[in-house]
This record gives sequence, C-alpha cells and structure tokens, in this order.
Amino acid sequence: MNIVAIIPARGGSKGIPLKNLVKINEIPLICYSIKHALQSKLIDKVIVSTDSEEIAQASRDAGAEVPFLRPKDLAEDHVLDHPVYEHAVDYLLTEENYKADIVVHLRPTAPYRKIEWLDESINLLIKNKDADSVRSVSPVRQHPYRMFEIMEDGFLDPLMKDKHPEPYLLRRQDLPDLFYYNCVIDVTRYRTIKELGSMTGSKILSYIMDDEEVIDVDTPLDLEIVRKVFNDKL
Repeated sequence: MNIVAIIPARGGSKGIPLKNLVKINEIPLICYSIKHALQSKLIDKVIVSTDSEEIAQASRDAGAEVPFLRPKDLAEDHVLDHPVYEHAVDYLLTEENYKADIVVHLRPTAPYRKIEWLDESINLLIKNKDADSVRSVSPVRQHPYRMFEIMEDGFLDPLMKDKHPEPYLLRRQDLPDLFYYNCVIDVTRYRTIKELGSMTGSKILSYIMDDEEVIDVDTPLDLEIVRKVFNDKL
C-alpha cells in the first residue's frame, strides 16, 4: 500500500507574511510537519506542494521531496484543498508512476503532533474499508448550544433552537458532545479524491484529540502561544 504525505505550503499569507518559513526554535514552521511525516512508520513518501522556491528549498533541506512547483492558479488564497491535492496525486501518477492508495494531508500550521496520532489515524482508515476519510477533531471550546445570531431588530436568535427550546440554559453536563475539526491530521483515500471529487467524502471517521494539545498557527497570537506554551514539546 502506497501512503503519501502531502504538505501544502503556498508562499502567500495574509495573517503572517511567509508564515510557513517563520522560525520556531530556529526551525522553519513547515519543517515540523515534514519531520512528523518522516517519523511515521507507515508513510513511505513525503512531498511538499508549494509555489515558492524559498519554501521548496527549505522543504528539501528538511528531507521532503518537492517534485514540482505548484501552478500559480492553484496558489491563490481562495483555492480550496481538493484541486491542490488532485494536482499532486495526478502528477505523482503521471510523472513518477506512483499511485497513492492513501493520502495524508498535513497542514504546516500544526507544528505539534504526536507521531502515534499520525499512525493511528492512518490505521483507522486502513481498517475501516467503508470509510472515505479520517479527520482529527477535538471537543468544542465554545458550545454551539450557547451561541446566537443577532437579528436585524437587535434580538438574539439561538442557533440551536431546533434542538431545544432554550438550548443556552442547559447545564454543562447536559450539553451533547460536539467536536470541531482541528486541522492537525486528515487521511483520505485516492478514490475519495479522484472518484468522489472530495477530500473527505461523506463517510468520515473521527480521530479525537485533547483540545489542550492542539495548536493551529493562523495569527500572530497563535505563533506566540506556540513559542510560550508548546515550545518544550516541539
């Protein structure tokens, strides 16, 4: 079984300029995800999809393959994951005769991952033949039952009013368990990308992580949290 990790890392970033090259402990952010993939017992190929030669060189130095520079039309900030991943798996099949059975999506913005998370997520998909993909999730921090939309007249409208007449008044222990996608690990099948035209399909298995062990660097504040809270774990 061919299992490839593909790390998407475009050069543009609005929140933090050249975010994927920002250094933590003198190591570029993207290099942490490359290290995680290389340490996996199951992943046999690690590639980076980028439009930036600078990111490409840093990735090669860290041990990843960069077999192509991503086309500019796939590097705009509005482009979703699927076309980027379809381009990568098509390239590997056409140019290297490598057909990926399973594709592991590692966002470079998650510098902290336990390697067992990675291999357990992959094994979860391997063992569940009917599943289209696996996504890592964590318990919600702010519960949707306590959320409102403010209407044009200024009154609060409970988002979950169809579930309970006064969802915001439920005791914490009575709230249903809900989870959010934490952007740490995605594992998907080749057929999900190519036949279903999706990164997830409809049959998505969950891999649950403790919310306190999850960090996704999107803002300068996230970067400071990594440096001050996660620094010793990296």
